[in-house]
Amino acid sequence: MNPKKFYWINPPQKFRLQNGVLKIQTEPETDFWQRTHYGFSKANAPAFLTKIEGDFTFTVKTSFQTQNRYDQCGVLLYTDDENWVKVSVEHENEQFARLGSVVTNLGYSDWATTDIPFPVNEMSYRLSLEGQDVFIEYAEKDAGFKQMRILHLHKPLQQAGIGVYACSPLKSRFEAVFSDISLAIHTKK
Repeated sequence: MNPKKFYWINPPQKFRLQNGVLKIQTEPETDFWQRTHYGFSKANAPAFLTKIEGDFTFTVKTSFQTQNRYDQCGVLLYTDDENWVKVSVEHENEQFARLGSVVTNLGYSDWATTDIPFPVNEMSYRLSLEGQDVFIEYAEKDAGFKQMRILHLHKPLQQAGIGVYACSPLKSRFEAVFSDISLAIHTKK
């Protein structure tokens, strides 16, 4: 990871980047969500992104100690406030968390999840882009990657960025740690 090629949207008040490891302290009432079901729109969570052109594979390991409902950190593929994909583990309660993805196309978010046992404090993700199609995988601790979701983005990905985000939608805070960040650009065949 070359930090000089990354940029912030909604820079966090507290973060540290050292030796390829990024730590973000979340702020209360931050999130990425648009309209569907809940009726609110938020795009105020911090994200550390790099510009992408063409097909790629992005991989990252996340570590966290979430304590409050909806706290989350993971991967963000971001075009603008109304077109993006986020992938994370979201804290639900003391029995389970939600491994999930949100796809926001043309201003409306969806949310696909599966419940996983709590506590969970580590997850790795691999997100690959081919054209407008996104392939998402996850890996728990030392296990291999498993398919999570395949999706299509409607808006062209001009000026898009890929990277990491962290947020606390309610009145809470936690520290998200991102390591083993890599971006591989696919060559044209």
